[in-house]
Amino acid sequence: MDIKNEVLYRIYILLFGIVVPVSIALIYRTVEISVVEGERWRAQGRDNYLEYRQVEADRGNITAEDGSLLATSIPYFDLYFDPHSASEEEYQKNLDTLAQCLATYVLKDYTAGGAREFLQSLRKAADRHVILKRKASYAEKKFIEEFPLFRLGRFRGGFIAEKRSERKRPFGLLAQRTIGYVRDKAKPVGLEGQYDTLLGGMPGKQLMIRVDPREDLWMPVDDLTVIEPETGSDVVTTLDIDIQDITEEALVRAMNAHDAEWGAAVVMEVETGAIKAIANLGRTDEGWWETYNYAVGAAIEPGSTFKSASVMALLEDGFVDLDDSIRIYNGRAQFYEDEMVDASPYSAKMDTIRMREAFFISSNVGIATMVQDHYGEKNKANGNEGAARFIKRLKQFNLNLPTGIEIDGEANPYIKEAYSDKDYWSGTTLPWMSIGYEMKITPLQLLTFYNAIAKGGEMMKPYLVSEIRRFGETVQRFRPTVIDRRIATRPTIAKIQELLVSVVEEERGTAHKLQSNRYTFAGKTGTAQINYRRGSRGTSIGGYQASFVGYFPVEKPKYSCIVVINKPRRGGFYGGDVAGPVFREIADNIYSAKVELHAPVNLGPRPVLVGNDLPAYSIGDKEDMKTVFRYLDIPFYGDPETPMVVTRAQSDSLILEQRTMPDDRVPNVVGLGLRDALYTLENRGLSVEIEGFGKVAQQSLLPGTRIRGQSIRLILR
Repeated sequence: MDIKNEVLYRIYILLFGIVVPVSIALIYRTVEISVVEGERWRAQGRDNYLEYRQVEADRGNITAEDGSLLATSIPYFDLYFDPHSASEEEYQKNLDTLAQCLATYVLKDYTAGGAREFLQSLRKAADRHVILKRKASYAEKKFIEEFPLFRLGRFRGGFIAEKRSERKRPFGLLAQRTIGYVRDKAKPVGLEGQYDTLLGGMPGKQLMIRVDPREDLWMPVDDLTVIEPETGSDVVTTLDIDIQDITEEALVRAMNAHDAEWGAAVVMEVETGAIKAIANLGRTDEGWWETYNYAVGAAIEPGSTFKSASVMALLEDGFVDLDDSIRIYNGRAQFYEDEMVDASPYSAKMDTIRMREAFFISSNVGIATMVQDHYGEKNKANGNEGAARFIKRLKQFNLNLPTGIEIDGEANPYIKEAYSDKDYWSGTTLPWMSIGYEMKITPLQLLTFYNAIAKGGEMMKPYLVSEIRRFGETVQRFRPTVIDRRIATRPTIAKIQELLVSVVEEERGTAHKLQSNRYTFAGKTGTAQINYRRGSRGTSIGGYQASFVGYFPVEKPKYSCIVVINKPRRGGFYGGDVAGPVFREIADNIYSAKVELHAPVNLGPRPVLVGNDLPAYSIGDKEDMKTVFRYLDIPFYGDPETPMVVTRAQSDSLILEQRTMPDDRVPNVVGLGLRDALYTLENRGLSVEIEGFGKVAQQSLLPGTRIRGQSIRLILR
């Protein structure tokens, strides 16, 4: 046999004697494991599956401009017990005391004996992830983890604390829709949605074992994470808690008073465009709720508040001036097949008025007639641009553009293109558009336009977020952004400002009854018909929408504000009756709350004191009186020997005169403050009862009555 054949024989022996039988055995075992025993092994694999899973990061806070928390994450813990972690010796050693602790503080439906039996049954069962308590606070978690056995830790004592977090709003419904939310299987909303990536941080990773495939429960294998979670950043808003509260309270009262469908109010800082308050309320089965951000997302026909834009276009083109005479046809005018009627009671008595009067009485016919005369079809026939020129002016005012506010959901404004078949342009479109119909704009977009008027023509971008912070340090700051340096010429802006003031200050102005003697404000009322249909038998109306938009104080505008109330069902429907009072209430309370709106009392020369202005016939402790007068720099004379004194005015000074208080008889305490009256009467053994506030106006015992420990009643006013 040659060497070659010998090698082949050995290979055959190796192949058929070892390789083939082993291969057959492996194939057989593979089939047996995958088919015959497959389900058992798959179940065991599911029960003991290890995986690196995400660890939730702490979500950042959303705060108001002063740092007040608008949204924050509150940590809580789901507490579990693995009864198979501890050794049998440790388990039995701690069983009784652990049962007592659990029955007392956690498993309150169990007695100590019942808890002991429960723990014994767990030891015999296969479950390694038994729930003890859900949503335990950090303090509860720290307390429970010190129980017997649990204090040995996760791996020797079986105590498992799984951290969760719940988003909370410390101020409840305040700015609820603006703050928004991020939820599973729902579109992110508001600031929570817009800044979700920054707020959410970066999740970590940790090796976990699946302990219950039926409920997809996972338990960490150890206490260490492979990748530590990165805490989210904080978002600092421009919202002012005081102004937000003022705005929401005023809007709620109006919604209740007028039984409206929905309402929105926004307050903006004129200089920067920062949103200081934004409130939205809609009707639900549970009452008023912020179900939708109407201020940002509701594009609506604004009605008469749009007349400012129409008049600005006329002024900018030089077609009219404030004192020009215009026809209003006694409040009725025909535009092609449709008749326009004024709501103002003054219109029916006049055929011709000045342009400024047409504005402050809000004459639909007056404004529409001017616009139709200067931009209508006849102008186009003469080679002019006609209505296209009017639309061009509206675009110059940026009324065709969204504001670009940070939160999603802003509706686009709708301004028809002149003579466009696609936009259903008709002969009546121009006059009706001039008074706020056949076009749409959101409350925030309209407020941005009025804010530009208040700022002298410079249009600011509204914004809600001023900073992004990490661990208290600013990492990104958002500055005010100018949309347009000048939306109209200075003379035009000055004239429209004058007209907006006249709406409030002129006796026939639609907001005249709203004016304040504490500060000045300017604005425009609006009353729009909604769900209307114009037909051969007239116009059917599905309701009204009341609005008011303006700014204050006029001399140096600080805040602009818009209020829109949709479908008021009682208490009127005109803008001056429904939305105007809400604006006034908001402005009143902001003016009271914000010291910077008040002129300093020492700005002018100090007035000369006269007797009528001095606190004559005031009674009190002599030393207290002297201290007060020195602090106020009021000249005074006299140094009576009695502890109590009474003041008498003389020219520009005060004279201190003695006020005698007998020790054994009831003294006259009328005119004293409460502290001095109590000191005087109780030191003489009298029991004092008090009613009212202020200084003593009456006393029940006559002065001079002998003291015998009586009770005396003081009436304060």
